[in-house]
Parts: sequence; C-alpha cells; structure tokens
Amino acid sequence: MMFGSMFRRKFEYKVPGLNTTSTADISFMLLIFFLVTTSMDADKGITRELPPIDKKSENTPTNVANDKTLRLRIDDAGRLFCNGHPMEITALKDSAEHVIERGGKEHVIQLKTERNASYDSYFHVQNELVAAYNSIRNEKAVQAYGESYEQLSEAQKETIIKAVPQRISETYIEVDNQQ
Repeated sequence: MMFGSMFRRKFEYKVPGLNTTSTADISFMLLIFFLVTTSMDADKGITRELPPIDKKSENTPTNVANDKTLRLRIDDAGRLFCNGHPMEITALKDSAEHVIERGGKEHVIQLKTERNASYDSYFHVQNELVAAYNSIRNEKAVQAYGESYEQLSEAQKETIIKAVPQRISETYIEVDNQQ
C-alpha cells in the first residue's frame, strides 16, 4: 500500500488572475458599435402629404370667402389668435371643425407663425387641426359607409379624403422688434 501513497501527490491548482483592465474599454467599444450599427427608426413629427408640383400651372391666388377661412396666428409668446381674437388652443378643434364643415372642399386654414414662437405651441395647434380633420373624416365615413375611418379600405379612405381635404396654408412672420 505504500506504493499508492508514494505516487500520490497533492496538487494545488491555482487559478491565474484575469487582467480586467481592458474590460471596460471593450464594453464601451461594443456599446458604441451597437449604437452605430443599429437603426432606430421612429417616425416622429408632423406628417403631411404635400401636393405634387405642377410645373405647367402658375400659382394664381384664389379668393376664398371669409366664412370658409380660418385665420390662425401664433405670436412669439406662444399665444394663439383666431381671426384676430385670442383663443385657447383647446377651443381650436371646434372652430376648425365648424369652418371645415361649412367650407367643404373650398375651406382654407391659414396658419401664420412668428419665427420666435415656441415649437410646443405650434405642435399643439397642429395636433388640434389634425384632430379636427380626423373627427370630420370619421363622421363622413360613418355616414357614407357605416364604419369608422380607420376601418375603411384604401379606396374608401381616398373618397373621404377627397371629400374632406386638408387645406392648411402655413407662413412664417418675420417680426422686426428694432423700431
């Protein structure tokens, strides 16, 4: 039995230490690589479909009756004016719906914004205008097809869009405060 104990050695295994000084650098480089190679497509902002450019036709001003026009102005303090009178943004949807319904296809919403107006107030006005159009289109869809606008086929949606087109004219006002 001496033989067995004679050849038996006790080995102590030591785990070598890992050099972790570059681990943070590698992690940071992997993070940068991920951020650079990954596309994060998130469509945000205001979606508008612009009319096609007709190079043959000239831009001729059209006269629109006052009762078919909604004149909006956002001043540099972010205040909204409707036809020259101050208005709360929350009341804009109802006014816009009234003009759109009364004016039909010939209505025009003029939005004039001073260059120094806040984007927040501009964005809220745009949201209210889009909500007004969506509400009217939904009403027309229910009247014509018995379904909400979102449930319609593409051809039916086109019919509703032609009946209730978005007619928003936007201009920016340069205000000269150095008088």
